[in-house]
Amino acid sequence: MQDAIVIIPTYNEIENIEVVLTAIFSQYSQVHVLVVDDNSPDLTANKVEALQNSFINRLFLLKRSGKQGLGTAYIEGFKWCLTRQYQFIFEMDADFSHNPKDLQRLYEACKCKNADVAVGSRYIKGVNVVNWPLSRVLLSYGASLYVRIITGMKVLDPTAGFICYKRRVLEAIDFDAIKFIGYAFQIEMKYTAYKKNFNIKEIPIIFTDRLHGVSKLNKGIIKEAILGVIKMRLKTILGRS
Repeated sequence: MQDAIVIIPTYNEIENIEVVLTAIFSQYSQVHVLVVDDNSPDLTANKVEALQNSFINRLFLLKRSGKQGLGTAYIEGFKWCLTRQYQFIFEMDADFSHNPKDLQRLYEACKCKNADVAVGSRYIKGVNVVNWPLSRVLLSYGASLYVRIITGMKVLDPTAGFICYKRRVLEAIDFDAIKFIGYAFQIEMKYTAYKKNFNIKEIPIIFTDRLHGVSKLNKGIIKEAILGVIKMRLKTILGRS
């Protein structure tokens, strides 16, 4: 995967970042990683800077001034990657909920199987989630069904955050038009790719809840996602009108 880079956004991931980076680099000898850190109080960025000495010219760091949201972190990461020659750009969490071994499967879907966007999906074969309480499973699965009904998009896991984009997909997206910063960002990116007729392919994965650190999900993020999906659909309908 010499033409690929993995973007990992971080906020207080000091307990996870070294382990996940070591796992990625030990499995893939040529892949690069960009960590986008939102000035983590636990000094995650300092840990990444120290690890750069072990992964020279493979591990990169963008340090931001504060907690600005998942969506803006990824957009800054996308822009950074597009100024380089990467052809395959991944999204991945820092907390090991996404298995680094699955990076290869997402890559192959885009490289060899005609996918423009490969999504690591929790819901292709039932519900493949480990260590989530039932309430969280129902919330996530219900959100996915809600998104499909409102948008008409056939993606079974539209809120998924484990993704491989072909370069040309990101080049075709106006990042200034992407408005959401929480989990709704993941929906908006897929919906934008869907409207542009890119081929979105889902790859089944097993999602394992984090063992260390704290989830960033809160009521504000949930509200943004619920209302945001309706806004996106209305914008599309009114645009066609």
